[in-house]
Amino acid sequence: MFSLFLFGWNSGHFISLPLCHYFAECLKVLGIKSVSSNAPLNILLADDDKDDRYFFEKALGRLPTSVNFTTVNDGAQLMKYLKTNSDNLPDVLFLDNNMPRKTGSECLVEIKSDERLKKIPVILCSTSLGDDFANELYQNGAHYYLHKCDFPELIKCIQMALESLEKNPYQPARSKFMLNLQEA
Repeated sequence: MFSLFLFGWNSGHFISLPLCHYFAECLKVLGIKSVSSNAPLNILLADDDKDDRYFFEKALGRLPTSVNFTTVNDGAQLMKYLKTNSDNLPDVLFLDNNMPRKTGSECLVEIKSDERLKKIPVILCSTSLGDDFANELYQNGAHYYLHKCDFPELIKCIQMALESLEKNPYQPARSKFMLNLQEA
């Protein structure tokens, strides 16, 4: 078993932690639950398409992960939800880009500029697939970008996104930002 040794500069004490415990603690500090833990993940989906919300919920039900699932219908409703539920923020936000009243891109900028919200991992989902659009999302702080896919692929895409976040709770390198099944 690998261990991580931490030295307290002020106290002069060494602490030895199993490496897996250290990463679990890092996730906890960031507010991200482990996909493999027994605690349910709080997942929020912001999407104006009723069918997309329905299929997303069905896909979550097929994952081996326990979840608490909440949806909002547009960007304005999302921002209101986040601000009024600041004591119970989601562990992960899946965010559609093309929504009325406020786009996912606009919400992303607002989320990442708010001290209380900026640690929420945001996975942007869209039918757009241009490099310029992906670069903008990356620069604005999205954790991952998923191209919307058919239902059979949706389960795998959500699982891949959650596992990627568990492995790395921070924004990945730009080359790993776009998740797709061909790279899995």
